[in-house]
Amino acid sequence: MDVGLEHIEAARTVTEAVVKHTPIVASAALSELRSADVVLKAENLQRTGSFKIRGAMNKVASLGADAARGVTAGSAGNHAQALAFAARHFGVPCDIYVPIGAPITKIEACRAYGANVVELGASLDEAVAAARDRASSAGRVFCHPFDDPAVVAGQGTIGLELIEDVPDLATVVVPLGGGGLVGGVAIAVKTLRPDVRVVAVQAAVCSPYAGGSSPAGAVTTLADGIAVKRPGELTGPIVAQWVDEIVTVDESAIADAMVVLMDRAKLYVEGAGAVGVAAVQSGVVTPAGDATTCVVVSGGNVDLGVVPGLIRRHETEAGRRLVIFARIDDRPGSLVRFLSVFAAAGANLIEIEHQREGVDLAVRQTGVHASFEVRGADHAENVIAAAHAAGYADLRVERVR
Repeated sequence: MDVGLEHIEAARTVTEAVVKHTPIVASAALSELRSADVVLKAENLQRTGSFKIRGAMNKVASLGADAARGVTAGSAGNHAQALAFAARHFGVPCDIYVPIGAPITKIEACRAYGANVVELGASLDEAVAAARDRASSAGRVFCHPFDDPAVVAGQGTIGLELIEDVPDLATVVVPLGGGGLVGGVAIAVKTLRPDVRVVAVQAAVCSPYAGGSSPAGAVTTLADGIAVKRPGELTGPIVAQWVDEIVTVDESAIADAMVVLMDRAKLYVEGAGAVGVAAVQSGVVTPAGDATTCVVVSGGNVDLGVVPGLIRRHETEAGRRLVIFARIDDRPGSLVRFLSVFAAAGANLIEIEHQREGVDLAVRQTGVHASFEVRGADHAENVIAAAHAAGYADLRVERVR
């Protein structure tokens, strides 16, 4: 069950026909913020959208003749897509079990790679149990997402690329879920460069490696891809031996990191892939002062449904949202006149709603809740002043953020 540098180097040879050598991307935003040289290892640009293809390819290749029996896994995310792709590459059958209600985009991606996808059970644990049953009854090979030496060795190929591409590497910051990724990276990096510091990052709401919470039932987090509730039998000892430090980040930090990556780095990164950036940006991890810190951005399979909420939150935090309540005449043309004041002041209407119940209104009067996009807090103050000057003296500001 041991994993060493020789296994990682062998995995690289086996997988290099498919696995991309992903780029190192400079991060001006993080470098300026932390006054240090910070770069990103863009695994979100990897085949199937995450690092998982490295381990999946190495696992299926390691099966030899047994691969003909087919492979199976229980997963609702990146492991499923990676295994489906690897199975197609090697021409072997693949069954993927996902919980009922799993994101349709991920199900469709697995089917596009040729996998047989079965929706079963209300939780990921039930889907994994079904995959194990399928492996037992049909002779398939069950492929664990992280607790497998071939998988750990495959993920470790990232470490080889880091050593080659970042000559003055001092610190590597890596997401931590089950431990396959950071375990493999740490073995490779610290075997070749023992002086390099390896920091693992978990989401605070599910952080068993950091001695934190491991809640029962479903875990609600932007970093659902690393919400693993217990260390692996293989990966637990590897992380304990090879990783220098384990830290956690909260949901606000993860959300901020996802937006900064989109806005400043032009990288589309899922929550689990952004926790390393969250740790550096929030100050939980201090970058090396005189050498390079590399953050592994592990995946880009973002649930599109969360993006509007992330953007709204970011705009609010940046002071670009003005929310007001006002009383206006309930007569034709009154609303147009009211909104024209805000338009003339450069505020862009986002949403408006009439409120005629539950508020103190005069006869032939209506209340309106409105939210506007503004350029910042100073602009919001100018807009409010313009509204007051136009006669809307009782306008109430509910939020300027």
